[in-house]
Amino acid sequence: MWRRILTLPLVPEAVRQTRRDTAAALSEQAIPANSVFAGAVLLVVSELVANAVRHAADRSPTADVTIAVGAGQLVIGVTDQDPRLPDLSPEAMGDGLRTVADLAAAYSGSLSVEHSAHGCGKVVLTRFLIPEDMGPAAGRLAGTRAL
Repeated sequence: MWRRILTLPLVPEAVRQTRRDTAAALSEQAIPANSVFAGAVLLVVSELVANAVRHAADRSPTADVTIAVGAGQLVIGVTDQDPRLPDLSPEAMGDGLRTVADLAAAYSGSLSVEHSAHGCGKVVLTRFLIPEDMGPAAGRLAGTRAL
């Protein structure tokens, strides 16, 4: 399991900083920055951070963005101190969260929200299955098939 956590102030420029840092993290994990998958992940992290800036900044001065890779999955988590949970029902989601849910589903993943483990705030989680031809296991799998 590989994980990176970025703590950032909930201000508009946080979206740009998070995209930059996420792109670097994807590259470290052998996920090409110009791939369709990386584009989907970058759009998701942008939407989640933009939502935190828009809806949680009044109650949470910062957010933690977690990028985790393991067991063939990539997980993006955005944690803030605002205890209000967004409604993820299809009829209640705004366009941004609907896009996030659709992109996760396109990679056999999911969108969920839960209260923070520390009891204050929430974490919005997006899970993706990493395409077999990329990511940290791709080289090993390709090497294994060649044997």
